[in-house]
Amino acid sequence: MNLGVIITTYNNPTWLEKVLWGYQCQTDHDFQVILADDGSGEETRSLIEKFKQENSLNILHVWHEDQGFRKTKILNDSIRATACDYLLLTDHDCLPRSDLIQTHKALAKPGHFLSAGYYKLTMPVSKAITRDDIQSARAFDYRWLVSQGQPKSLKSFKLTARGWQANWLNKLTPTKPTWNGANSSTWKKDIVAVNGFNEQMQYGGLDREMGERMMNNGMKGIQIRYSAICLHLDHKRSYDTPETWATNKAIRDKVRQENITRTEMGIDKPG
Repeated sequence: MNLGVIITTYNNPTWLEKVLWGYQCQTDHDFQVILADDGSGEETRSLIEKFKQENSLNILHVWHEDQGFRKTKILNDSIRATACDYLLLTDHDCLPRSDLIQTHKALAKPGHFLSAGYYKLTMPVSKAITRDDIQSARAFDYRWLVSQGQPKSLKSFKLTARGWQANWLNKLTPTKPTWNGANSSTWKKDIVAVNGFNEQMQYGGLDREMGERMMNNGMKGIQIRYSAICLHLDHKRSYDTPETWATNKAIRDKVRQENITRTEMGIDKPG
């Protein structure tokens, strides 16, 4: 398996740096990092060049000009650009636990996509995490996070469950497996089969819409939210509006009602 991690990013080099430190610490080092950059500026470019010079990660930087929120387009461009046959899609605010790549590879199954999990951090805790915290794995220790001010939560099982406990919780959870932009994976050919992301969509369910088309096309989801974990670093969402959610909901409703498998405004477009 030739695995590529597609990380969407936009003008947040502080969070991106922490996430790239996380990928430097993976137990499995055989993967490519594809940075799907929705128009970031010089600070992000300089950070990426620094990581390239360190030569600890195999990085492909896919960039286009900033013309507003165009996440779906940069994702499609990045899918097209990589030769990897298996893709894990995530974001620059999702700090990977050291076994993330290893787990996705181990659980990959033909005809299926993996729907993994994340644990949301508060802004103060997100800011407090250092490179040493990531390298030592303290950042993924629930007790350490609480000591830094993270509120206690029953969702801590995402961080504490391992082995049979994680497998049991994956089966027990009432949450259905969906394609989420934070931590999901499948074969590139199965994403290409539905023509990738719908570039008509702005923020709000754009990832799930592609997953719904994949399921309409015969794919099934596997819930691994307790086995493959990211820490979600907090951030504001200036692009989150009721209007975009309403537009996207209408698109998703049509996909479900008409059993649509392919978008015309995806990786390949008319003309």
